[in-house]
Amino acid sequence: MLSRRKNDFLDIVGETEMKYEDNVILWYDAINDKIQKNRELKSIAQTFYKNQNIIVVVPMEEDSELLLSRLSFKERYLPLIEKMAENRKREWLSIRVLIKELLGEEKEILYNPFGKPYLSDYSFYISISHTKGYAALILNKENEVAIDIERITPRVENIRTRFVNEEEEKALSQSNKLVHLLLYWSAKESLFKRLCIENVDFKTHLHISPFEPVLGEWSSFDACETRTENHNCFKIHYFVHEDYVLTYI
Repeated sequence: MLSRRKNDFLDIVGETEMKYEDNVILWYDAINDKIQKNRELKSIAQTFYKNQNIIVVVPMEEDSELLLSRLSFKERYLPLIEKMAENRKREWLSIRVLIKELLGEEKEILYNPFGKPYLSDYSFYISISHTKGYAALILNKENEVAIDIERITPRVENIRTRFVNEEEEKALSQSNKLVHLLLYWSAKESLFKRLCIENVDFKTHLHISPFEPVLGEWSSFDACETRTENHNCFKIHYFVHEDYVLTYI
């Protein structure tokens, strides 16, 4: 049944470039006006299968004024964004525009004491991430989710000793070391968001199992945490794009 749904979806969206991994839908480089031209996306978002994640990655190519014009509750938002820098405004507004386009209505995003976003009507679990030039959003009707996106840049080397433990260092890829480091960092950001607790040390509490990075297609690896008594383990799904790495739980 799931494969039939994927084919139906491809028929609907036509030329929009997409990739799939099991029950995940990911729009690459689909700017907001392309999403608007495919109004059927709203019904897809409202009727997706149980436990299905909806993941959207978009380049932030529109300025804050244009993004704000797409939203209905402008007077509510203006006091919240007036002191933000332009880049921060675009990040803040782009996510709200995406949610409106995907779900067919504007949703209020609130934040718990740990900074984790949630919808005021609790209609979906959500997670949000930004990197230079891109915004990423994940929605799930049934389960907690976490997402992180990181621009591919060598600056991650500057903080390497703060988050890579000895075992992870030994397992680093020799051919794709930078990407591997970024996946470590992004995965631990996703783990941190998923745990949503204080005093998490990325180097000592979060542990990535050995894997060799796969480029240009979906893959996954295992990770565990030792911050809680439960020592929870998670499957980290990831994609390596030419501009960024993306991880989610």
